[in-house]
Amino acid sequence: MSEAELVLRSRRVVTPEGTRAASVAVTAGTITAVLPYDADVPAGARVEDYGDDVLLPGLVDTHVHVNDPGRTAWEGFWTATRAAAAGGITTLVDMPLNSLPPTTTVDHLRVKQEAARDKAHVDVGFWGGALPDNVKDLRPLHEAGVFGFKAFLSPSGVDEFPHLDQEQLARSLAETAGFDGLMIVHAEDPHHLAAAPQQGGPKYAHFLASRPRDAEDTAVARLIDQARRLRARVHVLHLSSGDALPMIRQARAEGVRITVETCPHYLTLTAEEVPDGASEFKCCPPIREAANQDLLWEALADGTVDCVVTDHSPSTADLKTDDFATAWGGISGLQLSLAAVWTEARRRGHTLDDIARWMSERTAALVGLDTKGAIAPGRDADFAVLDPDASFTVDPAALQHRNPVTAYAGRTLTGVVRSTWLRGQRIWADGEFTEPRGRLLTRHP
Repeated sequence: MSEAELVLRSRRVVTPEGTRAASVAVTAGTITAVLPYDADVPAGARVEDYGDDVLLPGLVDTHVHVNDPGRTAWEGFWTATRAAAAGGITTLVDMPLNSLPPTTTVDHLRVKQEAARDKAHVDVGFWGGALPDNVKDLRPLHEAGVFGFKAFLSPSGVDEFPHLDQEQLARSLAETAGFDGLMIVHAEDPHHLAAAPQQGGPKYAHFLASRPRDAEDTAVARLIDQARRLRARVHVLHLSSGDALPMIRQARAEGVRITVETCPHYLTLTAEEVPDGASEFKCCPPIREAANQDLLWEALADGTVDCVVTDHSPSTADLKTDDFATAWGGISGLQLSLAAVWTEARRRGHTLDDIARWMSERTAALVGLDTKGAIAPGRDADFAVLDPDASFTVDPAALQHRNPVTAYAGRTLTGVVRSTWLRGQRIWADGEFTEPRGRLLTRHP
């Protein structure tokens, strides 16, 4: 504490050892000590005392579609990172598709990094992409600092990012296994999707039937088989099917290196409540039934599902038509993820310790960001200050992401982020932002 420049105090600080009253000492943007609440403060240190508001580690969201450059009418680094900061997210990792060009070569990565430079209000890292014809680019991208590689097992929705068949997936996994890279996978089987009824139109029930659980379950099973055979590291993106959980548990017990995420919309929204024609609720895989949601919560509680990320995938409002077959599939929820998950987690008896583990600690660990994800000495001084009891009603026009469309419109959520800190600097408070302070992150060697 003797060298501290800044001390943040709260009667509820969420640390890896649990929530307690504490003073967090910060020097040069790094946490240097976590001490008792009433610890002496050195002369000259600035003190911020948050009383009963909760001091959380800044959230780490490893699944965000920023769409910049190329589709910046949908989103961009300036708007996405403002939304992140306003929601208590201090680090995000950008997906390789929906931008033009996609992040599938080192040259394309440099274009993406240049687009983000000087626009990022939070720290930003990048995923690479695995395509049928870019196996030769995977190791160079890894060496250039991407955190892993995104692959689709069914059509992605954009022509410039084609999906992998099983043979192509095997070639990419064999390559990434050679340098212990991470393959993150959109797991839906294209043959099951093609066989499902495709009626189109405004009825959500018809859309749900077009993306059945068995498409997801089959793709996860095949991914497990490939990972087992090739000794590859794999991660299942946006799991929505509770039926896939037993095979994931079994694979882990056998030593298969597989991790799993789910998303706030699968944990807080249900198929039964989606109005017909309301394609702001459309995503792939889809929001499923309430009974399925219960299985996802059980899997979070027992550790089968590792973490919760947004899969923020916005578009312009005109692409959200009332025909579920043709509307763009993606949920815009970057700013609301903490409040949405906390609202339902608290109802189910979970704590903010759980939130920090699912949305900060484990997401940071997934991508190897060992300076993020916890309020502990040696970590970056990234914080979200949360009033966990305050509620608000979601007004899309008040959100920071570019297009005012969200499935959470009109919902009352609990948990208000009062301020957000990045490396010891307050970057957002009471609706006001500083100039961008985010850094571009690369995978540690």
